[in-house]
Amino acid sequence: MSDIPETRRSLVLRRRPSGEPRREDFSLVEEPMPAPGEGEVLTRTILLSIDPYMRGRLSDRPSYAPSIALGEVMTGESVGEVLASGDPAFSPGDLVVGARGWQTHTLSPAGVLTPVAREKDIPLGAWLGVLGMPGTTAYSGMKDIGQPKAGETVVVSAASGPVGAVAGQLARRAGARVVGIAGGPEKCVWVQEKFGFDDCVDHHAANLADSLALACPNGIDVYFENVGGVVQEIVFRMLNVHARVVMCGMVAQYNEATFPRGPNLGFVVGRRVRIEGLLVGDHPERFAEWRALAAPWVRDGSLRFRQTVMDGLDAAPEALRLVLRGGNFGKMLVRVGPDPA
Repeated sequence: MSDIPETRRSLVLRRRPSGEPRREDFSLVEEPMPAPGEGEVLTRTILLSIDPYMRGRLSDRPSYAPSIALGEVMTGESVGEVLASGDPAFSPGDLVVGARGWQTHTLSPAGVLTPVAREKDIPLGAWLGVLGMPGTTAYSGMKDIGQPKAGETVVVSAASGPVGAVAGQLARRAGARVVGIAGGPEKCVWVQEKFGFDDCVDHHAANLADSLALACPNGIDVYFENVGGVVQEIVFRMLNVHARVVMCGMVAQYNEATFPRGPNLGFVVGRRVRIEGLLVGDHPERFAEWRALAAPWVRDGSLRFRQTVMDGLDAAPEALRLVLRGGNFGKMLVRVGPDPA
């Protein structure tokens, strides 16, 4: 177990970003280390999760999640080591997921923390990615909305990301033909060779519509939406009768001050298309359900994933900027502290 230092460091919101978030939008604050009271747990942050939804928390416009106030610690889930506990369910040296905040050390209610095991076949970062919120999001979207079937064509945007990669692999397990959309030839090759997609189209290509039509000669039955923008416009034109659209994210517009106007949805009536939004927090029971289902797949290597790791708490703003412009490959993590001995 690590010693408890006298102070902790946190990144707090200094100003609301205009466009892409930058390091100058945050201030580094050092303060005395808090001690856990009854029912509280103090953890040392090892890995910090960086996710696209965080951009919405930096804005003051209405959203499904409350905005971060100026001067408040930026939110973000982490994997950490328990240093001190005021709850009998946790002991120093335990590893947990669920503490939130861009901080070196976090004081959390014990009820928000989930123990994780030390396993050689499951790296700690997996609990923030393939076995964490992104993986659970993909599982919920496919189970509740997409419902892919054998012989259908499933298209997944941001296919090399932590949500898209799992969504596509789940569709493959269901027997569907899976086509990814990703940014750049390297990502497209990885999506096919490592994640097992049947095809992948580069969204940077000038002939995206033609490339996607070639990859989906029978149209599209399920679309897992992570991007929006031009990609969405092209996919919507190719949806089959009774297609299902999982509206998970619209990262292409998160940095925009004003959201663009949407497409004409008249086709939804004639083709009887189901379009449904997804918030993983609506079904919290899915987290334990997904971890129990997917952990054996991670151990045996049949559920694959990739991580991008940046070093140091101070790197978190740049990591978020990269995620929002597609600069990450797989799950984006920031290493704040060393793995436990």
